[in-house]
Amino acid sequence: MPELPEVEVTRRGLAVLLGRRVTDVVVRTGRLRYPLPGDLIGQIGGKALTDIGRRGKYLLLALGAGHLLIHLGMSGNLRLVAAAEAPARHDHLDVVFGRTVLRLRDPRRFGAVLWLEGDPATHPLLARLGPEPLARGFTAGRLAAALARRRTAIKPALMDSRVVVGVGNIYASESLFRAGIDPRQPAARVTAAQLAKLVSAIKDTLRAAIRAGGSSLRDYVQAEGDLGGFQRRHQVYGRAGEPCRRCGTLVRCLRQTGRATYYCPRCQK
Repeated sequence: MPELPEVEVTRRGLAVLLGRRVTDVVVRTGRLRYPLPGDLIGQIGGKALTDIGRRGKYLLLALGAGHLLIHLGMSGNLRLVAAAEAPARHDHLDVVFGRTVLRLRDPRRFGAVLWLEGDPATHPLLARLGPEPLARGFTAGRLAAALARRRTAIKPALMDSRVVVGVGNIYASESLFRAGIDPRQPAARVTAAQLAKLVSAIKDTLRAAIRAGGSSLRDYVQAEGDLGGFQRRHQVYGRAGEPCRRCGTLVRCLRQTGRATYYCPRCQK
């Protein structure tokens, strides 16, 4: 699933569209995770793209008096293609800006495209989201308050968007490795010193992933169609049975809340 770095890299890649107007919309499916807006061309046709925001894993394209909210789901990507390029099987939506098309591909159709009017922060999908991990306000103290009564282990707690947004399976494992924290440790028992290391590790991991263009494991590509490169720098994620890059101990994998967790039993205690 695309996580915060992949969505942020996509957001930055779409900046070439700023100031351009929507000339057409092509919808090839009636439903992704939710039904697509019925009259999308009537809502955004002729409107200029004035801003491209991100809240967690959601993109917010400002068009006129509203926002086009896009979530990439489990397997989606947004690419900039020439208007003459024929769509493939899983290309469900085109937003046309003259000769350039913003094309949504989503093989599993778990993504979302919604038209929002008014303040997007009040929409039910966004209103209850936790802090942005790269914001100055995301501190060890704030994380401690969010984890104070959590009975779950720290790794699945980090994947809860009410605790912090955008830190999915890949970057939770990678951040805990950087911080030297066992992913099985109860969230409420992580010490203040560990939380300080963890907040720093989350920020450093996400920034490094953004600089590398995100992680391309299956379907994710950048807006220009290029693959991300951070998967080649994973310290533990996807490396079960391979030696830890730091100490040489074999990386292990366990299941937590149905998801694979990767960790080094020597570096993370």
